[in-house]
Parts: sequence; structure tokens; C-alpha cells
Amino acid sequence: MRVFLTGGTGLIGRRLVQKLIERGDRPVVLSRQADKARLNPALKGAEVVQGDPTVSGGWETAVDGSDAVINLVGHNIFAERWTAEVKRKIRDSRVYGTEGVVAAISRASNRPKALVQASAIGYYGPHGDEELTESSPSGTDFLAVVCREWEDAAKAVETLGTRLATIRVGVVLSREGGALKVLTPIFKYLPGGAAPVGSAGGLLASGQQWMSWIHIDDIVGIFLMALDNAEAKGPINGTAPRPERNVDFSRALAGALRKGFWPPFLPFGPPDLVMSVVLGDVAQIVTKGQKVLPAKAQSLGYAFQFPDLESALRDLFGKSAAPNPAQPEPVAASH
Repeated sequence: MRVFLTGGTGLIGRRLVQKLIERGDRPVVLSRQADKARLNPALKGAEVVQGDPTVSGGWETAVDGSDAVINLVGHNIFAERWTAEVKRKIRDSRVYGTEGVVAAISRASNRPKALVQASAIGYYGPHGDEELTESSPSGTDFLAVVCREWEDAAKAVETLGTRLATIRVGVVLSREGGALKVLTPIFKYLPGGAAPVGSAGGLLASGQQWMSWIHIDDIVGIFLMALDNAEAKGPINGTAPRPERNVDFSRALAGALRKGFWPPFLPFGPPDLVMSVVLGDVAQIVTKGQKVLPAKAQSLGYAFQFPDLESALRDLFGKSAAPNPAQPEPVAASH
């Protein structure tokens, strides 16, 4: 299968390219810096095409004749503090990039049969303890509006006879980037770092917000399922089946990192205000929670490699994610 990818040099994209090559597919990666991308070991074996999905150009000929497109285009939300200019990049790169991909598909003589489109669980906005599935409504905050416009930009492809599957990506756990790249230094170096992060208010964080996480290998697996399964249509939540409250996530991560100073886990930690000072507006990704369930992926038969947090962290860090024995056992999330 020939698969055209945007965002192939990103966290999910690199792993996707590797998996596609391993199973005998032919990935074609669009990059604004094609010469640099060709030197990336993670992209070895992939065809790399120079171009920008927000700008019409010669790259569009690579879409023609591809069996499918995976669209991961978007400015990295963890790359820098969210100034007004960065927010514009986050929004415009996703919306205009997706519009460019759809336009390329529309102009193709031999159109791809499927578009697997990235989105994010930010689509739902904060919802407290409410369980969210693919049928839940969109929120109204910045990320929710961006995700809604991002998804809307892809919908025109359905009128072209191309199947559309939209993956709403959760908090991806990987040592190569994403949320763990932000959280690990906090847990290692800030006093009380191995503690709940964020709160609904007050001076100390209680960590009662939900974290809808997913291991990097499972989010890649869901993208591949959506690529292969003709029944995969519409929104699909890319989250593990067992979301965790932040307090329990923090305890498990502290155990996995094996912090060397006492106390290894504190019952209270930095509240929203402190996190915002340290990280800026991007802090809301971890301080505002959602309990998102992968109902569609499970109904389509996807089998999670890492359905629970302990096994995911053990795989990533090579150590047990056992909680501090001085602390009570975390209460399991209800499902």
C-alpha cells in the first residue's frame, strides 16, 4: 500500500512510518525540509517529498495514485509557550494544512481511498467526571474550537468518495516527546514534583482531573487500524480504555522514575496557577481533565497492547510503576 503522510517527522508520524515500512507498505512523507528529513534514521526507507501542505505545489502529484493519506499536519503544541502568534500557528497549520490535503485529493486523477485524519481529545473541552465517547459534543475553549475547525476542514473529502476516519488523539506517552517530555523534568527537579499536578482551584493541587492517556504504540496501532479497516469512519477516540485521575497518574509516574529523594510522593502539588507560570497556557492540557473512552476503537475490534497505565510506564521506563508503599493504594478509575 502506498501511503502519503503529512506530519511524518513528528512524534506519531515517525513511529507510523517505521511500522508501515516493517509491514511492507510504501510511505511517502511530505516535509518542508526534505533534505533534513531524508537524513532522519526514523524515516529510513520512506520516500520524502518537499512541500508545505498549506501551499499548493508539486507535492500534490505524490497524492495522486496513493492508496491512502494520513494527515498529521500541525504545529507542535508542546514546542513553546502559547503566545498569540503560537496559537495562530497551532490553529492555522492544522486548518489550512488539512484544507490543502483535501484540495490535493480533489485534484487527483486516481484518488486515495481513505483519509485518516488527526484531531485531539481537546475537541471535547473540560468535562469533569463525565465519560466522553465519540458522540459527545465539542467544547468551547481554544483547543476545542481548533479541533472542531480542524475536523471540519477534512469533511469535504467525503463528497469525493474518500473514506474519512478522524482520530482524536489523547495524551500520548512516549519518551521521545509529548506530555512526558514536559512532565518528567517537573517530577525530577521541582520540589514536590512527584505529586498531583493541577487542581480545580485552591492553593494546592489535588489532581482529581482525569488524564486520558495512550501509549505511543497503541495510538499508532489505532491509526493503522483506521487505515486498514473499511468500517473505520468518522471520529475515533485515540485513548487507552482506562483513563486515570492525575493523582494516580502522578503516583505511577513517580514510581516509574524511581525518584531518589524523600518524599518520593507528596499528597499535594503545584496548582493550576503555578503550572501556568512554569509552562504557560499549554499547562491546561494536564491541569484540565477529560475522561475519554475509546468506544469506537473497541467496537471495531482494536486490541490494546497497553490498556493500563502500569504496563505502559513499565514498557517506557523498564521499571515497575508501583506506588510508594507509604501511601495508600490508588483508587481504580471506574469504567
